[in-house]
Amino acid sequence: MYKVRINYTKYLPSQLTTMSNSSSRSSQDDEHVPLIPNPINNNPSCRGDCEESPFSRTLILNEFRLLLKNSIPVILAYTLQNSLQTMSVLIIGRSSPENLATSAFSQMFAMVTAWVIALGGTTAIDTLASSSFTGSDKRDLGILLQRGFLVLGLFYIPIAALWAFSEHVFLFLGQDPQLSRDSAYFLTGLIPGGLGYIYFELIKKYLQAQGIMRAGTYVLLIISPLNAALNYTFCYTLNIGLLGAPIATGLCYWLSFAMLVLYARFIAGSECWGGWSREAFHDIGTFAKLAVLGIVHVGTEWWAFEIVALAAGRLGNVSLAAQSVIMTADQVLNTIPFGIGVATSTRIGNLLGERDERGAARAAHTSAALSIALGSIVMAVLIGTRDQFAKLFNDDGDVVRLTAGVLPYVAAFQVADGLNGSCGGSLRGMGRQHVGALVNLVCYYCGALPLGIWLAFWGWGLQGLWAGQCIALYLVGMFEWIIVARSQWDREVRKAFQRMGLDGSFEEEVERE
Repeated sequence: MYKVRINYTKYLPSQLTTMSNSSSRSSQDDEHVPLIPNPINNNPSCRGDCEESPFSRTLILNEFRLLLKNSIPVILAYTLQNSLQTMSVLIIGRSSPENLATSAFSQMFAMVTAWVIALGGTTAIDTLASSSFTGSDKRDLGILLQRGFLVLGLFYIPIAALWAFSEHVFLFLGQDPQLSRDSAYFLTGLIPGGLGYIYFELIKKYLQAQGIMRAGTYVLLIISPLNAALNYTFCYTLNIGLLGAPIATGLCYWLSFAMLVLYARFIAGSECWGGWSREAFHDIGTFAKLAVLGIVHVGTEWWAFEIVALAAGRLGNVSLAAQSVIMTADQVLNTIPFGIGVATSTRIGNLLGERDERGAARAAHTSAALSIALGSIVMAVLIGTRDQFAKLFNDDGDVVRLTAGVLPYVAAFQVADGLNGSCGGSLRGMGRQHVGALVNLVCYYCGALPLGIWLAFWGWGLQGLWAGQCIALYLVGMFEWIIVARSQWDREVRKAFQRMGLDGSFEEEVERE
């Protein structure tokens, strides 16, 4: 009987990745990024004297540059991904205000029912992928991907049924009969493509878990212009009209998925695929629970915006068309705080994996400052170009005037939305998604959203709805920043190692006879 002391820091994910790929990594440094950096101090924000104050000017500036550098490719990727829907709305929307309202309303409904499964449900991959990729058998990650195909595919079945009968749902919610009929028509055409969107997001997460971060961007750089061409061809050249937009966009979703599969097979990412396996049917409950938690976290905010869209539908066609322009624009602008949040989540997770609680605290606050700075720039640009911006989507004078009148509210919450994104990323990096969901529930549904609806139907119109959203986002951003600021970072380090199956003491007693 004897004790063996094991230094777990030797076997953290990044070290395993480095050891297994040291012979080929040098030629692929830009494409393969370790999930958790080497715990030996290679932190770029601490290359000199590590006894320096964790909030010194030098370290803050280094952290600022690092977060900005990591955010840009994520922002670009999600901007391109959202551009598929945006281009569809823009092309068909120029034919009439009614088609603009229908396409934007339908895409918004698709976002809060199906796309939330893609972007929220796939966070289960984020949670489970690290141990799969760095374990003794990397093919476990391929099994995890198969599990995702199965679980999220099952989740999509009731959504497809909902879309098929959505006209009755919209009428029940008090929407205009013509809008309800046309939106159901649009969504029915999107049903075949919806699963392609979800599977594209799954395969993208599978590659990202291996450190292959740019594959999705490469694919979308090809698909995005093709999507615009197909939408125009289907809607106008082939004279399919409104139905042409969802057919063209759905086709592009499946093309994106197919191209990413080919990338994984022939360029990078195939080492974790061991073929189809019955093991994918094991432990489905754990994956499903994590997926549901991710869906709720993302959905609590998105569903609030859908309620605003439904309320706008009862204010008349002009208000609905203006709401459609604003929501389409906001989906694009939201990629900035979302990108910062993704970069922050990764950075916080890395620093916790290095047991650098001071660095994690610095990264969280620097991310918040970065989001405020970028949000302020977006706010200034949006206010200065609100008239020209409104004309991008529709030439109808009433729609343009109302859109320009509401855009200052949208501009005002860009700062808060950025803070929400960065602090939400910090919470995800700590594994506290449920906290963000709870804050969203309280701020949106227990105060600001009812206030906005009350203002809308008591003289403020569409401006009232967005005033409520503005208040909600500032409340969410403020509360989440307070929660992050009061975090006990040493405790978060211990929790991070527990999630990896290690304890914070880095010791294990092993008995052998």
